Amino acid sequence: MDVILVFSLFFLSVISQIQSKPTLTVSPKTLSKSGDSVLIQWSGIDSPSKLDWLGLYSPPNSSHDNFIGYNFLSSSHTWESGSGSISLPLTSLRSNYTFRIFRWTESEVDPGFRDQDHNPLPGTKHLLAESEAVGFESGRGPEQIHLALTGRDGEMRVMFVAEDPEERHVRYGEKEGEWGDDVAVARAGRYEREDMCHAPANESVGWRDPGWIFDAVVSGLKGGVKYYYQVGSESKGWSATRSFVSWDKNSNKTVAFLFGDMGAPTPYVTFSRTQEESISTMKWILRDIEALGDEPAFVSHIGDISYARGYSWLWDEFFNLIEPVASKVPYHVCIGNHEYDWPSQPWKPDWANSIYGTDGGGECGVPYSLRFNMPGSSSEPTGTRAPATRNLYYSFDMGPVHFVYMSTETNFLPGSNQYNFLKHDLESVDRMKTPFVVFQGHRPMYTTSFERGDAPLRERMLEHLEPLFLKNKVTLALWGHVHRYERFCPLKNFTCGIMGQKGEDWEALPVHVVIGMGGQDWQPKWEPRPDHLDDPIFPQPKRSLYRTGEFGYTRLVATRDKLILSFVGNHDGEVHDMVEILASGEVLNGSDDDNGKVSVHKVDATHYSYSHYVWGGSVLVLGGFVGYALGFVSHARRPAASGRDWTSVRTQET
Repeated sequence: MDVILVFSLFFLSVISQIQSKPTLTVSPKTLSKSGDSVLIQWSGIDSPSKLDWLGLYSPPNSSHDNFIGYNFLSSSHTWESGSGSISLPLTSLRSNYTFRIFRWTESEVDPGFRDQDHNPLPGTKHLLAESEAVGFESGRGPEQIHLALTGRDGEMRVMFVAEDPEERHVRYGEKEGEWGDDVAVARAGRYEREDMCHAPANESVGWRDPGWIFDAVVSGLKGGVKYYYQVGSESKGWSATRSFVSWDKNSNKTVAFLFGDMGAPTPYVTFSRTQEESISTMKWILRDIEALGDEPAFVSHIGDISYARGYSWLWDEFFNLIEPVASKVPYHVCIGNHEYDWPSQPWKPDWANSIYGTDGGGECGVPYSLRFNMPGSSSEPTGTRAPATRNLYYSFDMGPVHFVYMSTETNFLPGSNQYNFLKHDLESVDRMKTPFVVFQGHRPMYTTSFERGDAPLRERMLEHLEPLFLKNKVTLALWGHVHRYERFCPLKNFTCGIMGQKGEDWEALPVHVVIGMGGQDWQPKWEPRPDHLDDPIFPQPKRSLYRTGEFGYTRLVATRDKLILSFVGNHDGEVHDMVEILASGEVLNGSDDDNGKVSVHKVDATHYSYSHYVWGGSVLVLGGFVGYALGFVSHARRPAASGRDWTSVRTQET
């Protein structure tokens, strides 16, 4: 009898242990495409803590520390019961995902192991449960489709990503589903971990296989015609049907959507800051594109593209975000500090030592150079085994506008290849054909933000580039880097030009506009008052006609007679500022005395003066761990602004 009793107790103990072991399940186990959600459920968590967390891993054999991202179990409203669930949309990384639950205790917090926001990264010492793998259907066709102009009539570039180098094509035609013989072969390429120049891009924590990048050019297009297309192959599957409207070289109208510094959101916390507001930027631009109907347009994103900064899966998140827009209209870019800068970059004069640092996260322009293919053939060697950096400076005509792009991260001084290109390009513009010239680069020539670090660079831009702008009568100069919208009067050496609106003689001068408000939420302060460094100069400098910390984008519409640039705010999708410029260069509105022609909103600078503007996630300070545990881990991620609430933002980083 004693033996039976002992055995029974042992059996009950085993059963109890089995029943108390946490379980972690996922459903479905196969997703059809990027953006589809998986439901993650758990139960049996003993004595649940706010520090218990769920990690995302891809590929499944990643070490515990090399997670893609994480969420705290406390984001589920039932977490205190030891059970709960989280639904997460997943982006295909061309490998399966698994999920792991860890227990993390206060005593194990490592102040030296922090993310970019200086929050302690969760510990992986105590694994509680691991899920089965979640994957994506085979044969679904490539993803991350995006378009670009080639600079040649009757062409459109189509790029996309797939899991292997097997031959893929673009098939296209004027009628959906009727492809005929119109097929373009896509060229495949990729980059390797060894091509990265620095950490974290070349370390296991940041590197993930980027897949194969395909590049095709469809040709023989009629002007101003809607074309349907698919990418893929018979053996590997075709994408869903997309469409674009080809550019008409005889068109007398140009439509473009322009911004900088956008990034992408993630449904999880990760090592690098992500940008929730980018959702709204893309939402409103897609609205505008759909309203155009069969009218061509393009997007211009002037630097600080994905903010991957060495965590390669954030490039996948970015292209997943923009695909609904970038598969409809060409998506053009120029390079920013967060795509390129690394300690040993080839061009780094002494005056730039404090400017060009580690902002690229070790990518040294490689993902940017291969994932995009802009017109022209500009490139600069990296000085390493990495391929040369491309897409640095180029230009093209679209209707009555000549667009020019530069790189503020590589040599632009007289004697450089870039300077020679810009000088020749601006001097060669046929103003009868393209009466407007729009110049774009990342770091601004003019800003009233407190950007002391870039001062040596701005001085050289003013010395060497502004004379080219003035001599060749550049219409608009658009810049990013500063995460604000700010429009200046027509400028020459910090001085507003005479507008001629009262009959005076006037001079055509460039209108500079900072448009780095696409989504990144760290803001520099406005330029402070010399005697009160915590307060901005107020009233704002006369040359700054409109400035705001609101997120959004600009909408450019030009005919042969007039160019209109409008600022659209993300909080309501409405126009909040506008400037109109005639083909002669005369600015109809945009001075500080517009005689009522168009309302120009002067902004109360004190509304954006202090460093109180915080991200949608929690602002954490190491040391106050109780605040960390009760604040950050209980935080519910703020949805991107879609109503009429203004979004507060952080300060400092660019």
